[in-house]
Amino acid sequence: MAQARALNTVEMEQVLAHVNAGRHAHRNRCFILLTHLAGMRVGEVASLRWVDVLTADGHIKEEIRLLPEMTKGKHARTVFVSTRLREELQRYADIYRRSATLECPLFYSQKDARKGFTANSLTQTIAKLYRGAGLDGATSHSGRRSFLTNLANKGTAIHLLRTLAGHRSISTTATYLYSSPTQLKAAVELA
Repeated sequence: MAQARALNTVEMEQVLAHVNAGRHAHRNRCFILLTHLAGMRVGEVASLRWVDVLTADGHIKEEIRLLPEMTKGKHARTVFVSTRLREELQRYADIYRRSATLECPLFYSQKDARKGFTANSLTQTIAKLYRGAGLDGATSHSGRRSFLTNLANKGTAIHLLRTLAGHRSISTTATYLYSSPTQLKAAVELA
């Protein structure tokens, strides 16, 4: 099976512009950005509740604690939330939190706001957004792959990437990283 496509900055702006022009823009923007800016898996994003992301005073947490039942490997992990992502999530919370209890899903679906998305329905929604933005080969896993590749390209050590991804093994993390021909050419010039 082919790996999900990592998106560059221009492609990321392309998908966000498409999202902004559509229905449910705030919601869709936030779940796309949770994959791209925090490296979360779609199943993890789908499992989020308001209580997972909000402090007692209604602000977005700097760290999201994922319980074992929320993760692929059934191992609890911490997701670190950047300033940009906190701002995006706060805008979403300011609009939509009023009508939901803390135990409600973070992301409502059109079918039932109390149940939210399943991992499968969120995967399909994200794929539809990428297709609508004209990004062939982009999947719900593209955000996670982009997150890790972009950090690696900025010099982040692989052991830090492993922790941010919630991987148990560095070899798993290494499979996410993409090296473009331009990067490879630049690397040999360093020798």
